Amino acid sequence: MRSLVFTLLFFLATCLVHGEDLIRISSFSSVLSEIASRVGGGEVAVTSHVPAGSDPHDFEPKPADLKAVARANLVLLSAKHLEGYVGKLREASGGKVPVLEVGAQLPSLWMQAESTAAKVEDPHWWHSVENVRKATKVVRDRLIELRPSRKGSFEAGAEAYMGELAELQKWAKSKVAELPRDKRKLVTSHDALQYFAKEYGFAVFPVSGLTASEQPSSRQVSELLKTLKQQHVKAVFAEDSVNPKVLQQITAETGATLGGQLWVDGLGTGSAATYEGMVRHNISTIVDALK
Repeated sequence: MRSLVFTLLFFLATCLVHGEDLIRISSFSSVLSEIASRVGGGEVAVTSHVPAGSDPHDFEPKPADLKAVARANLVLLSAKHLEGYVGKLREASGGKVPVLEVGAQLPSLWMQAESTAAKVEDPHWWHSVENVRKATKVVRDRLIELRPSRKGSFEAGAEAYMGELAELQKWAKSKVAELPRDKRKLVTSHDALQYFAKEYGFAVFPVSGLTASEQPSSRQVSELLKTLKQQHVKAVFAEDSVNPKVLQQITAETGATLGGQLWVDGLGTGSAATYEGMVRHNISTIVDALK
């Protein structure tokens, strides 16, 4: 009995030490939460602050989020100016917690802002599987910096995850190949799929700009309707959080159909709650509706 008690006490002590030794990560991207969990495995504790299926453009950290940031060892941001609250996070940590803006280390696509003549970065980099592969390396390298003794574990986690991404990319290219290039015309609620379009050869016609909350003017809608009629677009795609009023107008005046819901601002729910699930859902929805 005494031996059993000592064994249990040793086990509990080991667990406590290991628990204290975990790298605490505060992630403000559902995609990065998955990457960190897969690369870090049992060496990390990831707090995902932005709920899956929500609009990250409208997210604002609550006091509980800021408290978690203050206790973290690493903060992960999607970046490319997606998060407008970076200053709050740095203030909450007293500048002591490293903030990794992953998107800043990835190639950018630029777009015309609707309200100004300036060009802005498209922050939706994760719609390129290749970018997610690069992001995995960025997270891996930072975890190795924080815990050099676990380098082998982080490298193995990253390698396994990137292997899955390679298979996903093969499937994606094969699925998109079912759609002739002259039919790869994509009408979306807002301009969030430029990286996807570049990777798979689509032309994108967004209803509004970078965020789903932007409302197009009547002139913009009129010009878009004219373009879509000329292009003979077959289907348009919405997001779960977007008012479909303008899309309904488009379908009524062009003869296009509503092709289905896409997850464009991060991971979704249900079968789209993982990165692979999101990519498979979006590509299948697009290809099957446009064929």
